[in-house]
Amino acid sequence: MSSGVLSLDEKAIWTLRFLAVDMVEAARSGHPGMPLGAAPIAHLLWHRFLKVNPKDPSWFNRDRFVLSAGHGSALLYALLHLAGYDLPLEELKRFRQWGSQTPGHPEHHRTPGVEATTGPLGQGFGNAVGMALVEKHLAAVFNRPGFPIIDHYTYVLASDGDLMEGVSAEAASLAGHWKLGKLIVLYDENHITIDGPTDLAFTEDVLGRFAAYGWDVQRVADGNDLEAIEQALHHAQEKREKPSLIAVRTHIGYGSPHKQDTAAAHGAPLGAEEVQLMKEKYHWPSEAFWVPDEVRDFYAVVQERGQQSQQQWEQLLETYRQQYPELAAELHRRIDGVLKTGWEAVLPAFTEGSMATRKASGIVLNALADHLPELIGGSADLMDSNNVRLKNSLPFSSNTPEGRSIHFGVREHAMGAIANGIALHGGARPFVATFLVFSDYMRPPIRIAAMDQLPVIFVFTHDSIGLGEDGPTHQPIEHLLSLRAIPNLIVLRPADANETRFAWEVAVQQSGPVALVLTRQSVPVLPLDAFPAMQEGVAKGAYVLRSEHPRSLDLTIVATGSEVHPSLEAAEHLAKRGFGIRVVSMPSWQLFQQQDTAYQYSVIPPHTPILTVEAGRTLGWLSYLRPSVTSIGIDRFGASAPGSVLMEKFGFSASHIAAVAERLLSA
Repeated sequence: MSSGVLSLDEKAIWTLRFLAVDMVEAARSGHPGMPLGAAPIAHLLWHRFLKVNPKDPSWFNRDRFVLSAGHGSALLYALLHLAGYDLPLEELKRFRQWGSQTPGHPEHHRTPGVEATTGPLGQGFGNAVGMALVEKHLAAVFNRPGFPIIDHYTYVLASDGDLMEGVSAEAASLAGHWKLGKLIVLYDENHITIDGPTDLAFTEDVLGRFAAYGWDVQRVADGNDLEAIEQALHHAQEKREKPSLIAVRTHIGYGSPHKQDTAAAHGAPLGAEEVQLMKEKYHWPSEAFWVPDEVRDFYAVVQERGQQSQQQWEQLLETYRQQYPELAAELHRRIDGVLKTGWEAVLPAFTEGSMATRKASGIVLNALADHLPELIGGSADLMDSNNVRLKNSLPFSSNTPEGRSIHFGVREHAMGAIANGIALHGGARPFVATFLVFSDYMRPPIRIAAMDQLPVIFVFTHDSIGLGEDGPTHQPIEHLLSLRAIPNLIVLRPADANETRFAWEVAVQQSGPVALVLTRQSVPVLPLDAFPAMQEGVAKGAYVLRSEHPRSLDLTIVATGSEVHPSLEAAEHLAKRGFGIRVVSMPSWQLFQQQDTAYQYSVIPPHTPILTVEAGRTLGWLSYLRPSVTSIGIDRFGASAPGSVLMEKFGFSASHIAAVAERLLSA
């Protein structure tokens, strides 16, 4: 065939294919196979269905497109370029290079039009479920008869690998349960993985599995059959009570003379000779990055449709604003991510007594949620253990989508990915909760939230051996250090109810993710009138809780969370012995590191001995402070016993802290 007899659709598809191939060849790395096979699916969706405005990528009521198979990023960049996003051809030529807008896997905020950072398989799938969830929620809250202000689809292009990952199974189960009918997943079923044919490890009935989840399922036998794909998409759009999975049989490396349908096409350049053979076979110019003028003109419809859709939406929104001014103002506030005026005034203050910080967190969260209706979230089957039940809100469900309490079931991984999707969509502020030890089950979405600076609040309770009898399987040891190791993640481990209050104050003001780490057991309340530096101190990550004044400073004890209280007791004991002891509460390493040196030294003076006290791995404290530091911590797994017994046995009693301090001072 010659290029002259190709239809415009076919020319566009081959343009996408060869742009992707040329990108990979120029970079000498990448994944050409998936773009070659899935180009017809992507073209048809973008050219005939997708409602986006490339000139305003953040238009709120746009359709969301998530490339869960993020290794196929070259296909997405080709689509964005043709559709008219601010992604010039020169950026495609810089694929996978330093400082380019075309990284090896899609990165949200780096490239206009990229809705989610994907690549770790299954994450994009989970993100899309979160996007569809919040679309349904916001529609229930804000839409009124004749005013479908929130009304868009979430589309996903997913691979065999995405559907093998457990996170997609967890998320798909929830999507079916919630009846997210505006979620449509196009499954690029090419039957090849890196190791070879998928039947090496993947022979299940995928459509049967998704049907059992409550999805509408369809199969398209030929990935080049545009009419069949179009019919399937129209059918999926009509299924408003079920999410849709459309399995499209494609061929990895389609058109490659020697590598089609082989693993060799997956993750490496085809090679100059193979590319030349392809271009000769399909009568395509040998020039790299060639885009026919008629294809550029053909793709103008994406921008035209998007601009028209946005204009119509804005006209509808203006009429809506006139009829429902309060709702319109609230919607704009949420879209802009601005906190409602006076939110600080609703925060409770705690008086004397004792209280678990998880319980204090629940009180603060509910006070905030009553004033900030954008807060939406829940727990992985630990709603009351984590104290994150919103008492004045319905549960989110297919029947009550206006609800804000989300029951995720025992699905930590999907919970994290869905929370990221909610944050990516906008209009809501997600929080999710589980035990700290199970942060391991959701580490990939925590990491991506940090990479993308997504405003997700992760609530982790049962933060130490202090949880007691459940034993070492449930007692976190290395988890604080593990979370602190993630760049851009603010970790806060408050010492009491009032520090917890201020930790939430910090969390809701952050533009990125925050992890709140909370106790199961009760701890004494530190009264605000006795510790006036607390509010500013928590915001700065650390502050002097007990001064050595008027004595000269002999030792600084730095503690976090529940270990602050025995540290204070130990300091009082040592003071009676004539030592000058300072106690520093350090709820957040990261926030403290952000302060200038003058403040850091004012809290932890240089050239004096330091004793750190924390019920977790000591690794990190030595390099974090100075070589002179001594740490009381846990560098082994815990045990099953009452929490108070464990804290004493592992050395977190005032007497043991004082004894270690005395040895340091007498050395």
